[in-house]
Order: sequence, then structure tokens, then C-alpha cells
Amino acid sequence: MSNSYSRRKFFQQLGGTSLMLAAGALTASAAKEETSFPKIVGANDQIRIALIGAGIMGNADVDTALKVPGVSLAAVCDLYSGRLTRVKEKYGKDVYTTMDYREILDRKDIDVVIIATTDIWHARIAKEAMLKGKDVYCEKPMVKEIKEGLPVIAVQKQTKKVFQVGSQVIAGSAYVKAKELLGKGEIGKLNCIEATYDRHSSLGAWEYTLPSDASPETVDWDRYIAGMPKQPYDANKFFRWRCYKEFGTGVAGDLFVHLLTGIHMIVGSVGPSKIFSMGQLSYWKDGRNVPDVMTAIMEYPETKTHPKFLLTLRVNFASGAGEKTLIRFIGNEGVMNLSSGSVNVHYDLLPKAPGIVGDWDSITTYPLAMQKSLVEDYNKKYSKEDQMVPTKNDFTYNAPAGEDKHLNHFTHFFDSVRNGTPVFENAEFAFRAAAPCLACNDSYFQNRSVQWDPVSMKEIDSSSKK
Repeated sequence: MSNSYSRRKFFQQLGGTSLMLAAGALTASAAKEETSFPKIVGANDQIRIALIGAGIMGNADVDTALKVPGVSLAAVCDLYSGRLTRVKEKYGKDVYTTMDYREILDRKDIDVVIIATTDIWHARIAKEAMLKGKDVYCEKPMVKEIKEGLPVIAVQKQTKKVFQVGSQVIAGSAYVKAKELLGKGEIGKLNCIEATYDRHSSLGAWEYTLPSDASPETVDWDRYIAGMPKQPYDANKFFRWRCYKEFGTGVAGDLFVHLLTGIHMIVGSVGPSKIFSMGQLSYWKDGRNVPDVMTAIMEYPETKTHPKFLLTLRVNFASGAGEKTLIRFIGNEGVMNLSSGSVNVHYDLLPKAPGIVGDWDSITTYPLAMQKSLVEDYNKKYSKEDQMVPTKNDFTYNAPAGEDKHLNHFTHFFDSVRNGTPVFENAEFAFRAAAPCLACNDSYFQNRSVQWDPVSMKEIDSSSKK
């Protein structure tokens, strides 16, 4: 982050968003929250972390977490021995390593656990960690199955442990700016949102490199599938687990959830009431059983914080248009385009007067005398100014050079651990973003629409409706 950018100002601004609240509205404690970055860290402020799941995201999380003053790595758990070897190479021989996450939860010298495992383990480990007195940073999606969400929320409320989910895009200043602009009515009344997440590479499609020594001897397969039906070892299902619905949540849980997290934060929404999705396996036919192209449509009812609007989502892993993420907020006066680090607003305003004698108006089919009379009446009713199309210059905001959303997210999380201030993405907010995405999988695999109660965070049984 550039030296000219005030981290304190950023966090105070983001603290005034609706992230801390499940209902998406600003709380008094969030509004009054104050943070100081950077800060002097004393001996009592030291935080010892442990990583559970040392894959790509787990390594990225630890690398980022260690940039925060006063944070040190104490232990790492992974079920592949090669990753534990790499941990000691990368972070030092004194880092404790294990294949049993319970050993980490039993240690009294660990304050925080980062959960970056396969999706099937998120809820189980998160609940156990909080019950063992650990604060938790959990990768998205918070849970693999909708039924796991409310129990995780209940444990967090019971233990009062700090719990934050890692959808770090919302910690970017572009998202804060987009929220501000939408709240000011910059694009008029919101009526629909279009969000896309396109990729065009084998790694982007989760075809990760397999280790040369991958085998039942180097992978604790039995522990990996604990609680599941017995099945033979499969390197792809361990190292490329995102490709399999039994272990991951597909493009919906992996990428729709990023889009929905940002949308809910900006709009101040608790979620949709109706969800429907479709998908296909278009290009990456490598044995996966989840789509590589998926679209969804969600209906958001009117609330105190936003009007009724429709949302369309798309992920395409074979996008000939190239890799791009974009969220388009469309109102009746303009469109706001949000990418990773910028916001652009384009205006299209209507004149006060309706049209007449245009390229496609029925007046030209009427008798000439009637046309003349109608135009004269029109000009008496509407002035030249009323008939003119208003114009407004486009607006673009770019995030400060060097801004690190991942670091922003972790910095605030550790401040919450130290001071008890609200996190950006708590369990309720995270579940309200994850559940509709998981419902997209239910819709696709079961070929049905999902009726959702966004307030109670429960599916509505349509068969029980009278």
C-alpha cells in the first residue's frame, strides 16, 4: 500500500459499511469503531497462529498474516507430508507440523487458527476450534452444506470467539467507494445487477500440478475422507478437490461467493428470496463432476436498505474473452462497473418530456393534420429544456497503487482479536453470502428453483405452501 494512503482512514471508512451485520445495516458499534494502523505491538499483543490446510490459499493466508506486526506462525497441519516438509523449508524448522488438526487445537500457546482446508472440513474444524478457545479465520465458503451454517453461527455466539471469513475482496477501497456511490443514488434506483467471473487457463480451472510422490503413503487419505463413505485413494480428489462435488462446492461456492459477498456489502442486503441456476461441463472434461460454466439468477425483495432487484451471476472457465471479473450495478440513471480495483460510473439520463416524432413512434402513421396538432400540443406542454436529454460526465475511481486487500482483511481481523472490535465478515454475513451460492448447486443438481428466507437463513419448503 502506498505511503500516501492512510490505512487508518480506510479502516474507519470500511468500518462504517454493513459488513459486520447479518441484516446488512450499520450498527452503532461499527460506526464508532476506531482502529490505528500501523500500531506499536507489545508483548501482550503477540498473536501466535496455526494453519490447518497448507495448500495454495493456506500459504497465501500465512504469507499475508505474517506481514501484520506481532503475528508469528507456531504450527501447521496438512494431510500431505510433502507440504509439511515445505513448511519447515519456508517458515523454519521450529514450526510444529502434524497431520492431525486436533493436536493444534489442544495447544494452549496458539491463539488463532486459519482454516484453509478442503470445503468439507470448514464447518467441523471451525466449531471445534472455537469450542477449544481459538479465534478463527476461515476460508470461504464458510460451510460446504447449507445445513452446516446455523450450527457454526450458534457456536460462535456461544463461545464469543472472533470469527472472520476470508472473502478479502470486500476489504478493497473500490468496494467501499462503490457502496458510497450507490448509497448516494449515483445511478438512480437500482433495478438489476450483473456479475461475471471469467477464467481462461488450466490453473484457473483447478488443474493443479500433482506432486511426483503423491500416494497413500504420503497422503493420509483415511483422515481426509473421515465421515464419508469409504472410497479408494484418488490423487485428483485430494489435490484437485475443487473439481468434485463430494469435496468442494464447485464454481458456485468458490467464485459466486466472492461476487455475492461484494454485492451484499455494497447493497446492504441479507440475501435473495428465489434462486435458480443452470450449468454445463463445456471444456474441462478431466473427470470433474461440477460445471465449468454456470449461470444463476436471483430475486432480491425490497427491504429497508435497497429496492427490489434481480441479480444474474456467471462463471465461465473457458472464456475466449479472457480472464475478467466484473460487477455491473444498473439503475435507471446509469450503470456502475466494479472491477478488482476500480469503479466506473456511466450515466444515461432521460429527458423530462416523453418522446414524439422519433425513429420509432406511431405518430407518423396518423393523418398529417393530426400529426401537426399533436406536435403543437407537445411543444406547448414541454419546453425545449424539458425535451433535451440531460448529460453528465462519467466518473472513475481507482484504488491506491499497491493496495493489498488480503492484507487489509487480515490486519483488521487481528485488530479484532486484540481489541474485540467487530470483524468485517462475521459468521452471519458470511453464511448469508454462501448459502445462496450453495443453493445454486442444489438448483443445478436437482433441477429446481430454491425458495429462500434471507432473514431466518433457511430454505422455504415450497411443498408446504398453501
